[in-house]
Order: sequence, then C-alpha cells, then structure tokens
Amino acid sequence: MNRFVAAERALRNASPHRLVDALREVLRSQYAAESVELLMADYGLTVLQPVSARPDISEPVSMHGSTAGRAFGAQDPIIEEIGDLSRVHLPVTVRGDRLGVLRVTLPSEGSAEVLPELVEIAEVLGHEVIVADRDTDVYLQARRRDRLTLAAEMQWQLLPGRACARREYALGAQLEPAYAIFGDNFDWSAGSDRLMLYITNGMGEGIEASLLTDLGINALRNARRAGISIEDQAALADQAIYAHYRGASYLSVLLLDFELSTGRVKVVDAGSPQMLRLRGRTVEPVDFEAQLPLGMFEETDYVSQELHVEPGDRLVFASDGVYGVAAPGGEKYGEKALAKAIASTRLLPAAEVPRAVLRELSSHRGGPDPEDDAIVVCLDWFGPLGGS
Repeated sequence: MNRFVAAERALRNASPHRLVDALREVLRSQYAAESVELLMADYGLTVLQPVSARPDISEPVSMHGSTAGRAFGAQDPIIEEIGDLSRVHLPVTVRGDRLGVLRVTLPSEGSAEVLPELVEIAEVLGHEVIVADRDTDVYLQARRRDRLTLAAEMQWQLLPGRACARREYALGAQLEPAYAIFGDNFDWSAGSDRLMLYITNGMGEGIEASLLTDLGINALRNARRAGISIEDQAALADQAIYAHYRGASYLSVLLLDFELSTGRVKVVDAGSPQMLRLRGRTVEPVDFEAQLPLGMFEETDYVSQELHVEPGDRLVFASDGVYGVAAPGGEKYGEKALAKAIASTRLLPAAEVPRAVLRELSSHRGGPDPEDDAIVVCLDWFGPLGGS
C-alpha cells in the first residue's frame, strides 16, 4: 500500500480523540518518524498548544519567534535540521482556516523527498480534526491557554471559523478579549454564486450579551437558509429579537451579500460596525445609510444599498471596541489610526490582518486588557475566477 494512502486511511479510521496517536503510529512505521505532535492555535492567536491527554500541563509554543509560529504565519512548511534529524513544521489549514501546526521529527536523509507527502497528510489531518470536533472536546481543549468565560464559550461556538478562502476572496477575523468576549460576533456563508457576511456589534455585557447575539445570529441563519433576501433576513431577525426583548435590548449588525460573478454587494446597515476600504494604497471609510438596530422597534422595514468591489480591494470591518478605544491619555484610537493600521498591514494575507490590527490596538490602549469587545474582520476580494 502507498504510504500516503496508509496515513490517510489511518486518520479516517481513527477514533475522533485518537487522530494524533493514529497518525504517530503510521508515520513511525511508514516514514521512520521519531516524534509527531499536533500544535493547535489558541483562541487569542498568541501560542500553539500541544494536543495531549493533559492539555493543562502541556508546554505551549509561542507564535512569535518560534519555528512553528513562523510556519503558522507564513503558511509554508519549514524544516529545522537537528543533527542527523529533520524537524518539519507543517501548517494544518482547512480552506484558509488556520488550525495549527503538525510537527514531525524524522531522519534527515530523504526528508526533502517526503515533504510533499507530509504537506498533504497535514491537510488531511486538518479536515479530520474539523469532523472530530463534533464528537470530542480534545482539540477544543487544546486551543485553550486559559479558561473561557461562559459567554466566550457561547460566542466561539457560534462562529463559522476564523478564516475562509476560495478563488474569489479570502476572509480573516478575530475577537478580543478572546477568552472573555461576550457580544461581538461574525458569521459567513458561501454558495456557488454568493457570499453572505454578517458583522455583529453586541449590546450589553456578560451572558446577557451572548444570549442576545446568539438569538440574533440564529435568526439570521434561519432566514438565510430559507433562501430569502438580505433585507428580509434583517426584518425577520428584527422581529425575533423584538418579540423576546420588546425593545429593551437590540443588536447592531452589518449585513453584506456579495455576488461572486460581478462584485456587486447588497448592504443592510442596521446600526453597524465601521467599514474601511483599501484600494491601491488609499484607505477610506465606506459609509452607508444607517438604519435601526435589530429589535429596537416592532416590525422595522430594512432597505439595502449597493456597493461594488473591484479585484484587489480589501475591506476591513471593526466594532466600536476598536475605534472607540482610548489611550491612557484619553485619545481615541479612531478612524485615522485604524486607517493607518490597515495601510501598514496591506502586505499581510487577510487571515493575518485582524491579529495585526488588534496588536496595534493593544499598544494604543497601553495594556493587554480591553474594557469592551473588539472585532476585526478582513475581506480580500480577488474577483471572479480569482481575478484571472
């Protein structure tokens, strides 16, 4: 049997919690591997956590300054030579969503020849981890550097992923504080001809904010999956939230519906987060006609506006927890600083931009602990057929 096929079959037949053990066994027998480790990116994207039976005592690997961190950031395999051994760091990524790094130590002789196969094995492992998450907590636990609050647990479980890529676009997003987020959220769904994207700026704090956002996101999904227009999605979610809260709580959401073949976008701005566009080297805000947040009043009607994106455009969305943050001296981060951060990160891929912008925000704030939720979403638009 081909050894790659053997590795693939071992992963597909393994129990959900034993993916790494099964892979370790087959890589030892087929590739003479000395050691095999899966490192998962933590919720804050600061460390890579080993998947083990005791995640609470496993030693994390820093994203910054480590070989594994460089492989994760560059999304390219990196080989470290250690005497007569090679330690190979392989990105584990599924459709643009960066999960972690597979670290394999094997004899140096022949390591370059087997590298393409190991890259494919890491890709198969990523897909199997996504499937296994339905049946085990092993990989979710490995992502935790600290304990999540209950509100944060609810928010992360709502997310579609942290990044997504296909030929027409690439998406990346991040929430802060990762382990104590409560109201802000994002959601997306792609079909053969459209991409729908929602950015939510939640109201309130703690568990109440999470419950509100949970209701709003699921109401939007329910409407979207019924195949109705983005305007009616907003109207039905508005009714669901108002029916429960009677106007005492409401949800600010920016809804976007991208037509993949043309770059035409329908937008409903329901008290939204801000959106900035990088076109060429120019960063500018894109303003929409603000409408009422979802659930503020009974039976609100929503109207969409149109936008056109061009190949090469980068759209960045941020909640008020980003542009409203004050420095120790009282100066707000603001649109100008956000535009500067977008310009300075223009060479980074979309999946890396949110983390980079939030790092700059932390420097402005003068401390690591934000007082409010912050969300950054980045969309790179390549256009039909990837701009080709």
